[in-house]
Amino acid sequence: MAFAYVINNFLCFWLEWPGVFALIAEPRPTGTGLVLALLQTALFVLSIVLAIVFVTRSPSRNLRADAMAMAAIANFVVRFAFWSVLLIGLVDAVISFLRVEALADQLLGAELGTELGRSRFRGPFVHAPMLIVALVIAARSRSLGFHWLALLVVLAELGIVLSRFVFSYEQAFQGDLVRFWYGALFLFASAYTLFEDGHVRVDVLYAGFSDKTKGLINAIGAIFLGLLLCWTIMILGMWNQSSIINSPLLAYEVSQSGFGMYVKYWMAGFLAIFAVTMCVQFTSCVLESIANYRQEPGAREIAPSAAA
Repeated sequence: MAFAYVINNFLCFWLEWPGVFALIAEPRPTGTGLVLALLQTALFVLSIVLAIVFVTRSPSRNLRADAMAMAAIANFVVRFAFWSVLLIGLVDAVISFLRVEALADQLLGAELGTELGRSRFRGPFVHAPMLIVALVIAARSRSLGFHWLALLVVLAELGIVLSRFVFSYEQAFQGDLVRFWYGALFLFASAYTLFEDGHVRVDVLYAGFSDKTKGLINAIGAIFLGLLLCWTIMILGMWNQSSIINSPLLAYEVSQSGFGMYVKYWMAGFLAIFAVTMCVQFTSCVLESIANYRQEPGAREIAPSAAA
């Protein structure tokens, strides 16, 4: 349902399809508009039907296997997001450097150099191809990758310190790159941290409960606190064109820092990635917690962390 909602959001606001609610609005769409609205409705119905079919056709599959499959889906999205911000960050920083040093026109030509100064050109023709490359890498790589993002943030910040105090050189794109990767690090790593039970847990009574009771509490918390939060972010952030996620993405919003990086609109998209990956991982948490409540065999041994 979460993926269907995001796809439907893309169809509505990027491709200008009528949407599900067009079927009950006045005047109702006709012709091609009606067909498109029915297809969007079928997308949500299909997400439910596929889940039911999968469960009924695999009666011997236990909850823990489903939980691990959901976690694998969240991890794939995180890998894809990591490689995306890595490639987009590096390429966009290079372009910003060429522009601020007046090298873009000389190396790329005046026409292309001018176009690269427009976010509506740089987004579809520079950033979008990087997404395709990132998708291929994520499909072939099994490493999450965001662990390295922490090192890249440190190196980017170190570069600012060295260039500022050694060479007396600093440009807006350097700080933009740090913020871009820093925001991605914390929002993308949240789902994996939840899988490893690494988030801070305010514990008053929980540690003294039995494993069965812990499973029940985790399942209830994941449903009424975790999933509710994720859907709140997705609904409020992507309900219409002026929502806090859709608006910057549709406008290819950039910062006002002159020759800085053109990635501000991607940082709004980070919230959508955070909400979707956490939604999938909270669903995995629900399944695993119910398995613990039912005391099914094969429970994961999670090493205690300092944060917990």
